[in-house]
Parts: sequence; C-alpha cells; structure tokens
Amino acid sequence: MEKFTSPNSRPDYFFITALSLIVIIGLVFLTSASVAVGFQRFGDTYYYLKHQVLVGLLPGVLLFIFFSRFDYHKLKKFALWFFIISLILLGLIFVPGLGLNLGGARRWLALGPFVFQPSELIKLTLVIYLAAWFEAAGENVKSLVKGFLPFVIILALTLGLIILQPDLGTTSVVGVAAIAIYLVAGAKFSHLGVLAMGGITALWSIIKIFPHSVKRITVFLNPELDPQGIGYHINQALLAVGSGGLFGLGLGYSRQKYQYLPEVTGDSIFAIMAEELGFILSVVFLLIIFTFLFRGLRIALRAPDAFGTYLATGIMVWFGWQICINVASMINIMPLTGVPLPFVSAGGSALLTALAACGIVVNISRHIKWNEKN
Repeated sequence: MEKFTSPNSRPDYFFITALSLIVIIGLVFLTSASVAVGFQRFGDTYYYLKHQVLVGLLPGVLLFIFFSRFDYHKLKKFALWFFIISLILLGLIFVPGLGLNLGGARRWLALGPFVFQPSELIKLTLVIYLAAWFEAAGENVKSLVKGFLPFVIILALTLGLIILQPDLGTTSVVGVAAIAIYLVAGAKFSHLGVLAMGGITALWSIIKIFPHSVKRITVFLNPELDPQGIGYHINQALLAVGSGGLFGLGLGYSRQKYQYLPEVTGDSIFAIMAEELGFILSVVFLLIIFTFLFRGLRIALRAPDAFGTYLATGIMVWFGWQICINVASMINIMPLTGVPLPFVSAGGSALLTALAACGIVVNISRHIKWNEKN
C-alpha cells in the first residue's frame, strides 16, 4: 500500500499572500482597463469586472479552497480521465455549433449557457497526468521506447489540437511546462536535444502554414513597419508603457484604454498597468509575481515525493513562462502571441483553472516538513 506523508496543516503563507495580492491588483486594473470597452460593447463600464468575479473568481476561490485541502496524492487516480476529458473538449471546438470562432480563432466551446476555453483546462490536466505518469515510470523515463516516445506522442497530440485553433501562445506555454516536468523527471539530454530539433522544425512549419505568424515576427523586428496596420498593436503598447514614465499617470488615468490599444482587457493589460503605475510600481508588481513564482518553485523543490515535485514544477513553470511571454511582448522583447496575463487579464475559465492549480500547490506545501527557518 502506498504511504502518503501527513499534512502538517501549515501551508506556505508567503505563497498565498503573494497570490492574493496579484489577484486583487488584477481585479483593480481589469476594472480600470475595461471601462471604455465595457461601455462600448455592453453598455456597462463594470461588465468585465462582474464577469471576472462571477465566472472566474468566486468558483475559482471555491476550487482553491477545495484543492488546498484535498490530498494531492489522490489526483493520481483521476489523472488519466481528467486528461482524456480535456482532449475531448479540445476536439469539440472543431464541431460546428459547439466551437465559437472569434477573431479568426476557434478557442471557445459553448455548451448551453457555458462558454469556456478548453485550452486553459488542458494546461492543468496535462500537468497532473504527466506528473502521475512520470512518477509511475521511474527510471523508464530515460528509455527511448517506454519514456521518450510515449511522451512525444502525448505532447504532439495535445499541442496539435491547440495549434489547429490556432493558438501559438498557449502551445508554447503547454509545451514548455510539459518539457519542464520531463526534465525534472530525469530525461536524457540526448532526448531533449531531439525535442529541441523537433520544436524548431515544427516552428518553421507553423510559420509556413500560418502567415500571420510571419507578420508578428516581422513587426517584432521592425515595430515601425506599417504603423497603422500590422505594427499598430505593438506601437500602441510601447506608447502606453512609455507614457507611464517613472511614477505613472495614476490609477484610472490611462489614455490608451480609450479605443487606442487593442485587447486592453486581454493580452495588453500589462501595458495599461505600466501606463497608470509607472516604472517603479510596475517593478514592485513584478517583484510580487517573482515572490509568487519563487515560493511555488521552492515548494516543488521541497515536495515530499516525486509526484508533488513534478506537479508543482509543471504548474509554476506554466505560470512563469506565460507571464514572461505576456510582459515581454508588451515591451517588444518577444513577438506578440496573444497570451493573457495570468490572474489579471479577463477570462473566467483562465482564472478559475489558475486558482484551482494554486490550490494544489498549497496542498503540496501542507505536506512539507517546514522548520523554524522556513
């Protein structure tokens, strides 16, 4: 019979505090950023805040509390089924009448009154499944037949469904999180090298298949190219960030949110934050995020078993990489990919899933034998 460590009932309060601050700050700036677009689209300046709270925050907090108390070891029993159901939901996006095509992408699934993004759910369920699978595999992780090839098949199937939406940003996030778990589980560097070569080949193919990817890379290299066309988004984002200066324009005083900067409630929200907060307070916000990520990875490092380590690693790398992509794209360090800022950008299914994942990390921390210096 498998033995589990007993929870010490003391979670990582630094992790919880940092998470709480990020969520609160996110709600404040979502309210500010969405005033104009909410009134234009729905006649309600607080529409996005209400939707975020009702669809994302409230059920997300309930899931956070549940998973923070639910023994994470028991997730292994459901890991495969969670993953299979998520794949089915991803596939249903392409069924006429169920998948919603918005902005040229099929990323949303409509089941009755419920509309959500299965790609958000797959981030968590894939991490859970891989963590359970790699723990069970043990030393077979290093095997070509029993470790590498099955992992490649699982990853290719998952990423293939996400790419077809198309959603290259989420593809990157899911892929990096999965490979991080594989690396921590003991992957051979030769196998990782093959994955890297395969990733480069896949990226080249994607660029050939989806022409808009070439445009984003071109704009990244030359933001002044076609400033009223393909270069408009990044130029307006840079203008917002630059307008903030050292101390910002003040909460609620962004100019770019008034129909100048696209996607102010989504992937562009950090630019609005930088405009209103300024450089100094934006750095403070990023330090809070760094604390959150650092404490989460620390939990992964000190987890009492391999499953906990893989699970917390996948979740925190998912958040870390997605945050890096979002912030970097707003200051033109990386090409725009349309990836939202976790816990801040509008999206009920994204916030709900993220809070559930954080609940799992908190539960793992409850099983760690902390000493007085922790």
